Amino acid sequence: MKNITLSSIDADKVARLVVLPFAKSIEIAFKSIRVRFFRSMITTMSLVLAVSFLSFIRVSNDVANGLLAAGNPTYRQSLINAGYDLQPEETRIESSPKQRWIVILSLLVCVVGIVNAQLMAVTERFREIGTMKCLGALDRFVLRLFLLEAGMQGLAGAGVGSLLGGVCAILNGLASFGMDAMGNLPFMDAWTSVLFAVVVGCVLSLLGVLYPAILAARMQPVEAMRAEH
Repeated sequence: MKNITLSSIDADKVARLVVLPFAKSIEIAFKSIRVRFFRSMITTMSLVLAVSFLSFIRVSNDVANGLLAAGNPTYRQSLINAGYDLQPEETRIESSPKQRWIVILSLLVCVVGIVNAQLMAVTERFREIGTMKCLGALDRFVLRLFLLEAGMQGLAGAGVGSLLGGVCAILNGLASFGMDAMGNLPFMDAWTSVLFAVVVGCVLSLLGVLYPAILAARMQPVEAMRAEH
């Protein structure tokens, strides 16, 4: 019996055939989200609320700092009347410890909700994962698929939440301080706060899916195909 060996060129061709293109992974992840649209919406809503609260706090501080930087004593008094704890020597407003703790707790609750929802998604997709693995999908492909889905959901949810929080903060500033809030608003700082909230939301989404994704990637095909629903 002859020993059949592959040349380096043939092996390279086979390797390229086995590895799925990244663009195809994105397409599969997008279709998976579309099929489970309502489940994805529920998962994303907790992220939207947490990120919008973070964005609201940061942009509200930007509005207040814009008024404070104007150097008008009337603005300072208006900020004090609005509830900002300003000392005579202070020239910048930062988030209070209470606000920080509330933001941190809301973000932690958001992560727990994402982990729970993704674990349920893994349970529902046992057969799908098993089928992909039987067809030759590697662990890293399954991991990549879940991370891409989480990244898409995180970007959408964080984007909507940060914009919603920023708009609400500006409207609140207009209601409290009138058009002076818009006239003195440092727009670059406000956009930085919005983008910061988007990044935090995306990171939280990826962290929340990391454990369920690893669990799904390490699943044995036989065990996944035996699962009953």
